[in-house]
Amino acid sequence: MAPLWALADLKAFERRLTEVVSSYRPSTFRWRTSSLVVLSAMSMCTAISAWYWLRDPRTVVVPLTESLWIHPDFTIATLTLIVLFILGIQKLVIAPQIITSRTRTVLGDFNMSCDDTGKLILKPRQSNNNST
Repeated sequence: MAPLWALADLKAFERRLTEVVSSYRPSTFRWRTSSLVVLSAMSMCTAISAWYWLRDPRTVVVPLTESLWIHPDFTIATLTLIVLFILGIQKLVIAPQIITSRTRTVLGDFNMSCDDTGKLILKPRQSNNNST
């Protein structure tokens, strides 16, 4: 039987982990919604403007920089997508999953795991029956 102080520590750790994971939920929902709208809009703008850029007969004749200057919609949409991915907009959406997966990795050494909400899962100990 585990001592009471060890159980109290596990409960405190579970409460804190649940609190941390749940604090990310509203912000990730907000980011998920806004990033979906922004990324969808920018992807559509990039695709449509890329179509017009590639269909323009001047694209083959003029240098790349001049061609990009002639088609500012494509240039701005592409640069915006690149900046969004450099800033890591996709990482903000999956923050709770990153926290729980890293916690699972560490807890594996102690025969424990956690679910997606941060609740601890105690795994049974492996028996060392070496009798032959």
